[in-house]
Amino acid sequence: MTVWDDLVGQDRVQEQLGAAARDADALVTAQAAGEAVPAGSKMTHAWLFTGPPGSGRATAARAFAAALQCTSPDRALGGVPGCGFCDGCHTALIGTHADVEVIRTELLSIGVKETRDLVRRAQLSPAVGRWQVIVMEDADRLTEGAGNVLLKAVEEPAPRTVWMLCAPSLEDVLPTIRSRCRHLTLRTPPVDAVANVLVRRDGIDPERAASAARATQGHIDRARRLATDEQARARRAAVLKLPLRVHDVGGCLKAAQELIDTATEDAKQIAEGTDSRETEELKAALGAAAGGRMPRGTAGAMKELEDKQKRRRTRTQRDSLDLALTELTGFYRDVLALQLGSAVALANTDVRDALDRVAEDSTPERTLRRIEAVIACRGALDRNVAPLLAVEAMTMALRAG
Repeated sequence: MTVWDDLVGQDRVQEQLGAAARDADALVTAQAAGEAVPAGSKMTHAWLFTGPPGSGRATAARAFAAALQCTSPDRALGGVPGCGFCDGCHTALIGTHADVEVIRTELLSIGVKETRDLVRRAQLSPAVGRWQVIVMEDADRLTEGAGNVLLKAVEEPAPRTVWMLCAPSLEDVLPTIRSRCRHLTLRTPPVDAVANVLVRRDGIDPERAASAARATQGHIDRARRLATDEQARARRAAVLKLPLRVHDVGGCLKAAQELIDTATEDAKQIAEGTDSRETEELKAALGAAAGGRMPRGTAGAMKELEDKQKRRRTRTQRDSLDLALTELTGFYRDVLALQLGSAVALANTDVRDALDRVAEDSTPERTLRRIEAVIACRGALDRNVAPLLAVEAMTMALRAG
């Protein structure tokens, strides 16, 4: 099993990264031997991975990071770095390598303070590996100030430091940063390839794997969750019933409230264990008394943690809502395909009766307006509109068609 095995349906990207890893290995070997650096290297100090959700941007970046740290003896015999078995590959993939730092945020944005700390660490030389690698999975969440802090580090990195930024599109990254990165675009993996991975690697029943891959349109993480989590399947089923419930104002408002309640409950369930653990750890670190009384001067630290936890719950709720809206968009996409007689494969074949019913009761023009209403709701949530107001406006627009 090589480091590239989890990179589904990205042969072109894998070939480019493999070539860069070979050149990076030759560069480090030449420097260690005091030889001239090979000319025409495909290796560079900053990379930008873009692609739609589920395409595997972060997976590609982590695989590349592992290949850069590969210590397999086969490399000397012409083998491609990234064996997947050596200590460098293994520790990089599981997240314990001292010189591979993966940055992901559970908050709505990445701020200046966190970025400055990261840039400071990136100036260090590798401790045990061949490169110092920073993988930023949510580069699109950098604030403008944080992006400007990162710019200097990307412009003038330490000699053996590699930045790997991941974002949905080029437009999600500051122009000054993306112009200094080598850009790789990933595509949505084919449905059949995702289903095959679920069967081969996760041992999922082939029929269920195919259904999950089709329903998520190639989004491998969502497909795995849908295939293995009964609660996720129940939530999806409830979302796909919404188009049949918006025939009157009362149904619209009730459906909107239920979507919000479900997202809030998801955020609460995810936060409960994490919040209590973080709170107890901070109290212990600050020297709280056995009875729970906090020392003087520690209120600010506790308030900062509470604010962080609140922002994390907000993001979790937004992510849950966004997933529901994505599934709703997929439903109306199937409706439109039926109305136009398209040969495109349907994603939601398990609710074919509902698709047929909505398709017969409306027109392609109304379906397009409904898709636009869902997209507008996602945009409103991105602009921090109150979630209930945004979803109520959407359900009313779905009713009007």
